[in-house]
Amino acid sequence: MRLRLKRAGHSSRPLLRRQTIRVRLAVLFFAVFLASGVVLLAITFAIWQGRTTDNLQAVPVPTTGPRSHGTGISPVSSDQHQLVIASGFALAIMAGASLAVGWLVAGQFLRPLRTITATTREISATNLHERLNLTGPDDELKELADTFDQLLDRLERSFAFERQFVANASHELRTPLAGMRISLDVAMAKPEPVPPHVRTLADRLRRELDHVDRLLESFLTLAHTQQGPLDDESTVSLAELARVAIERRADTISAMGLGIEPHQRPDAWVTGSETLLSRMVENVIDNAVGHNRPSGWVRVRTAVEDKRALLVVENGGPVLDADQIKQLTQPFRRIGAERTRSDDGSGLGLAIISSIVEVHGGTLDLTALPHGGLRVVITLPLTARTAAGAPT
Repeated sequence: MRLRLKRAGHSSRPLLRRQTIRVRLAVLFFAVFLASGVVLLAITFAIWQGRTTDNLQAVPVPTTGPRSHGTGISPVSSDQHQLVIASGFALAIMAGASLAVGWLVAGQFLRPLRTITATTREISATNLHERLNLTGPDDELKELADTFDQLLDRLERSFAFERQFVANASHELRTPLAGMRISLDVAMAKPEPVPPHVRTLADRLRRELDHVDRLLESFLTLAHTQQGPLDDESTVSLAELARVAIERRADTISAMGLGIEPHQRPDAWVTGSETLLSRMVENVIDNAVGHNRPSGWVRVRTAVEDKRALLVVENGGPVLDADQIKQLTQPFRRIGAERTRSDDGSGLGLAIISSIVEVHGGTLDLTALPHGGLRVVITLPLTARTAAGAPT
């Protein structure tokens, strides 16, 4: 999953810059060969010229020796000129061949590095079980790959321990919380009159217990999304999930007087865990409704673009600082005074969304709207469909 924040003037890195080492190695091979060829050619020409001069001094030259008519050039000078031209052509051809061979050899030597780079980009917190397993001679590149695999082993153990601890702690805390709730209900159900301040305190304790229950449920969901490959995959419609999420919050939406503008494309199908995808959509809708203004607005749109399924949720509200939006995907981080504490929120909504999107191979974009509010864009791989329209 990639969390992308929209910024003006952002441009992608040129492709050639990613292959600078290969280009430099090829040019280095070319330069070394060219320099060696020039030196070899100069030495050969000097030796040939020296031997030719010695032979001419040892053999008497006839007064009427053959010369080129009209030019006065001897056969020795002509042979020397032809030798220089032929050697220059040969050097140019071999220099070009050396550049091509240098490019191929550099690519061959850099292939393990490309493998390491590609695998590293694909590895995230949800698939730390993957390894490079680089094959080949026992050289520096193999040692680098093995060291990286050992690092992944340590990271995987650390992440697994952390996730298991969070899941176990959440389960264990549910038992005493249930006991506290039962004790509170029993105390309030006694026939004796309950003082008003005690009833007020009991109502406050129930709200706090409800908040802790939601927090533990969020912890469990977050730990579930980071366990690794999904084992309950199915094909679901983002439009249907959004429709159900809006209907479940109809009372809250009506109480706040929010205007809902749905624009749903029915063929936005994705493959994944229906439970997690439903939670993802519900959290996005909850965030848009909970951090809105009375009589505000919410836009929900599903779309298909370039073999990707999109869920776009926009909501009105206060103007947000664009530089602080990235904090919203961190647990318990909110922006603004109205986001520091909420009776209905656990502070893990967007963190859970980010984790679910990541485990499904998607992207999450957060953008602060100019006139206030937030735009959340979730992009997931589109599920292939048959001609009849049924998902495959």
